[in-house]
Amino acid sequence: MPETPRKILITSALPYANGSIHLGHLVEYIQTDIWARFQKLRGNTCFYVCADDAHGTPIMLRARAEGIEPEELIARVWKEHTEDFARFHIDFDNYHSTHSPENRACAELIYARNRDAGHIVRKTIQQAYDPEAEMFLPDRFIKGDCPKCGAQDQYGDNCEVCGATYAPTELKNPRSAVSGATPVERESEHLFFRLANFEDTLKTWHQAGHVQAEMANKLDEWFEAGLADWDISRDAPYFGFEIPDAPGKYFYVWLDAPIGYMASFRHLCDREGIDFDAFWRKDSEAELYHFIGKDIIYFHALFWPAMLHGAGFRMPTAVWAHGFLTVDGAKMSKSRGTFIKASTYLKHLDPEYLRYYFAAKLSPHIDDIDLNLEDFAQRVNSDLVGKVVNIASRCAGFIRKRFAGRLAGNVDQPELYETFVKAGAEIAGLFEKREFGRAVREIMALADLANQYIDEKAPWVIAKQEGRDAELHAVCSMGINLFRVLMGYLKPVLPHMANEAEAFLAIEPMTWDSQSEPLLDHAINKFKPLMTRVDRDKIGAMIEDSKEDLAAESQVATDTTQNKQADSPLLADPISETIGFEDFAKLDLRVARIAKAEHVEGADKLLRLTLDLGGETRNVFAGIKSAYAPEDLQGRLTVMVANLAPRKMRFGVSEGMVLAAGPGGSDLFILNPDDGAVPGMRVK
Repeated sequence: MPETPRKILITSALPYANGSIHLGHLVEYIQTDIWARFQKLRGNTCFYVCADDAHGTPIMLRARAEGIEPEELIARVWKEHTEDFARFHIDFDNYHSTHSPENRACAELIYARNRDAGHIVRKTIQQAYDPEAEMFLPDRFIKGDCPKCGAQDQYGDNCEVCGATYAPTELKNPRSAVSGATPVERESEHLFFRLANFEDTLKTWHQAGHVQAEMANKLDEWFEAGLADWDISRDAPYFGFEIPDAPGKYFYVWLDAPIGYMASFRHLCDREGIDFDAFWRKDSEAELYHFIGKDIIYFHALFWPAMLHGAGFRMPTAVWAHGFLTVDGAKMSKSRGTFIKASTYLKHLDPEYLRYYFAAKLSPHIDDIDLNLEDFAQRVNSDLVGKVVNIASRCAGFIRKRFAGRLAGNVDQPELYETFVKAGAEIAGLFEKREFGRAVREIMALADLANQYIDEKAPWVIAKQEGRDAELHAVCSMGINLFRVLMGYLKPVLPHMANEAEAFLAIEPMTWDSQSEPLLDHAINKFKPLMTRVDRDKIGAMIEDSKEDLAAESQVATDTTQNKQADSPLLADPISETIGFEDFAKLDLRVARIAKAEHVEGADKLLRLTLDLGGETRNVFAGIKSAYAPEDLQGRLTVMVANLAPRKMRFGVSEGMVLAAGPGGSDLFILNPDDGAVPGMRVK
């Protein structure tokens, strides 16, 4: 226990107010929540804040598509997000929104201070404009090929493959994600943050250990490439805050999103009477930690600390990134039902199963973690039910029936109890370093020792022998006390189960060190099962339910307008029905390599294709037999709709659709990407 409690402010990256929370998001919030709960158990003054990221063009366009105001959309999503987080026991001290008066005030202050210090300049630039939608296009609404590495289907601000940042006008083969039109260039005056002004400051900060080693290596590459000015303004129409001294210009969402950490804390401070400046002033002794995904390192490790420093605020103590989530060894897939929403999971499974499994997998490194559903069930059932809960259930009945629910005045093996208590220092050190997986292994090693002790003592045998009541009492009291220590160590991971254990033990809420002395001559309550085994049928139902979620989301609205026949001679057939951008955006088009092609017995038009998506394979039936022989296709690249729901056919199940065009017969052509494409790469 530290002699002087630390002052700690912790944040998670802000979820975007344009969609539901899914299991991939929860990796971060569970990781952060465990660390925040641990700090509070240690007696530190600790606050955990977050907010919905509620600005930007996607929100504006979605609200427009739904026929509502953006404020109504973000209020609805905020309610959904907060309910999902609460049910997963994510214990924010404050959960706010970037569309708030606190965030406006903080954004305008940081902007004004950086402007007055000479860190913001105005430039007239050539900007992408959608001639069909009649609007300037934000970076994320332009797609094309990365100008650095050539990766396809990249956004207009940064490449998700090589991590490069660039201006949207640098994209190769650009297209509008709003209308599909090729953008044209128009002049517009924008405001830029001069990131290069902070190069020395940022290098010193990185070298001082405020980021992970893997992150520092990537940042060195960016320094070597040179720090470019950052466009912090966007043209109307845009849902966000208008810049005070630039009418018709709005703060880019990535400017006010990280400021949302500060604004959410300000909201908490105003409500609870906390000293805001004590955490944010330049000479603050408080600690500030950001947990983020590896895809947003550039913004959090360069722009954000630079903006803070330029505005006279403190820089973060550390920025910690984590990897992505895969399910059963592959990227989360809507068609396979492994793209699982938080709300769908909660219909079927206990949220603490997932909290425990993620904790057992997490490390302080930027590694992806895999949710292997078979291992998930086995580990939860073995560790939590078979080991931890089993300790209490094997001893509690004897205490209640034979000793009126009261623990003995001594424990059977004080030295074993002391071993458990002393292990707390090492386990605390692992939690502090975010070595959650190692901490869980140490706790489970203690659980093994406790079960070994009970197996050796065999209280069920002692209970049948006369004259051994005192021994039975001491042994079972020992087991209950070992269980108590384990639950104290697991409390950051399993807060609900810990609360239930505290009720069973009839004790005050546990702190990290409250188990230093055993419970002696203490009355406990009737034992109730604290956790049930994972039902594998419920996992299957969750997967199927996730597929149903996809089907529901993919329904096209029935009130679409009728189209006129297309003017283009390339379109031989009339287009029968229009879809909106939101419908088009749901298509997940992927490059696939045809690993195998073969005839389908009994089918006149079909070929069976085995498609390699770079880590997974799909079986697809394609009606292209009239144009291609199987041997002509093997090894070729093509494009498939990867998120099409599987379809059961007479010849088997088809797990997607290959894209082809042409009038038919031998004049039918599958899409054939350039050789530089990679299986699994997204295409639009």
